[in-house]
Amino acid sequence: MELKKNDKIELFIDAVTSEGSGIGRYNGFAVFVRGTVPGDRISAHIIKVSKNYAVGIVDEILSASPERTESDCPVSNKCGGCSFRNMSYKEELKYKLSRVQDAVSRIGNIDFPVEKIIGAESLNHYRNKAQYPVFIENGNLTAGFYAYKSHRIIPCSHCLLQPAEFEKGIKAFSKWVKKNNITSFDEKTGRGLLRHIYFRKAFGTGEIMACAVVNANDIPDKEYLIGMLQQAFENLKSVVININKKNTNVILGSETKTLWGSEKICDILLGRKFVISPQSFYQVNHDQCEKLYSVAAEYADLKGNETVVDMYCGAGTIGLTLAGNCKRLVGIEIVPSAIENAKENAEINGIKNAEFICADAFEGAKQIEKMGLKPDLVIVDPPRKGCQKELFDVIENMGAGRIVYVSCDSATLARDLAVLKEKGWQLQHLCAVDMFPRTPHVEAVALIQNKIF
Repeated sequence: MELKKNDKIELFIDAVTSEGSGIGRYNGFAVFVRGTVPGDRISAHIIKVSKNYAVGIVDEILSASPERTESDCPVSNKCGGCSFRNMSYKEELKYKLSRVQDAVSRIGNIDFPVEKIIGAESLNHYRNKAQYPVFIENGNLTAGFYAYKSHRIIPCSHCLLQPAEFEKGIKAFSKWVKKNNITSFDEKTGRGLLRHIYFRKAFGTGEIMACAVVNANDIPDKEYLIGMLQQAFENLKSVVININKKNTNVILGSETKTLWGSEKICDILLGRKFVISPQSFYQVNHDQCEKLYSVAAEYADLKGNETVVDMYCGAGTIGLTLAGNCKRLVGIEIVPSAIENAKENAEINGIKNAEFICADAFEGAKQIEKMGLKPDLVIVDPPRKGCQKELFDVIENMGAGRIVYVSCDSATLARDLAVLKEKGWQLQHLCAVDMFPRTPHVEAVALIQNKIF
């Protein structure tokens, strides 16, 4: 029997997709159902059928998996953020470890065990950054998060992943919106002022930044908004607006103006101070980031006389935490403001052996190659799309001895490991780190050795 939309079927869930949906099979045909846990037997209502798979929603849990838990968030079944609120953390870690292992084995075609997964002690309130899309009607502000695979806003000012005080910031913005008849941005017309509300918190210092992302060069009644935010946040250090007039789904524009306080906040990570601007890349989970970077340092195994190249360095966080253990550090990053942050971070920490190049990873690596620099260690922490294949040619031509690869996507990590394997490089260590509890994302750190060493 072929599946059709609106069919009702029974399914046994035995796996999970990379986006956190449960997988069941109906006569061998894959059916994806959000909010299910391996071991669940369910009644499902089919809402979509394509050539290779179907999508269903839960009608009824006929028998629950032993690993099923009651979600502690009232909107987790609607919001696109958390996928694992109804799963035990033990099962979540098991899935994430298997996801990295499966990618390396299946995509990378590499027979190498993931040594372990480092779980989090805190599953809630760990994110140091929140970007809330907003909708305003009759002067009333709704802030929340997009529903799964849509731009429909699910109201949620009290998100369990965010610091609890961010909710006070939403209320401060709500008062300003109502007082000044502020409008929200409409993607269809390109009109309206307020697009997103954006908060950052430095967990090491407690400092908070509040940002309004707006479709204009300025905002009305700034002093009132600043006053409300000062009442909301005891440790408020920065109030800024980010200007984004483009009709795009990219959240931040290129220009930021400071309304009050500093244009940056300062955090402490592994004993180093780091300044964070609105557009800086900075790992969202402070405590797990320290664990992630500690694994990277363990794999780097620096003795003090090495030259280290830190590609995709952002504000310099990984490299600068290692700078005290190497002779020379060179960071490469394409975002100019991040490079300025990196230079400032080196200065405020008294680090004299670090320099930074503003370029994409490939062009920066070519510059280093022309300088005749031979790095002992290359650190790569690329975006989800992974590294350019040609980048590894340059790294190899420089005569680099080892690569520490920090990955936010195990599929592209596996692809890149396969490229390195073809070149004769050997995977030495591989560890998963759960940076994002209750969501489907997982980080990994790998150490890869050059064949000539």
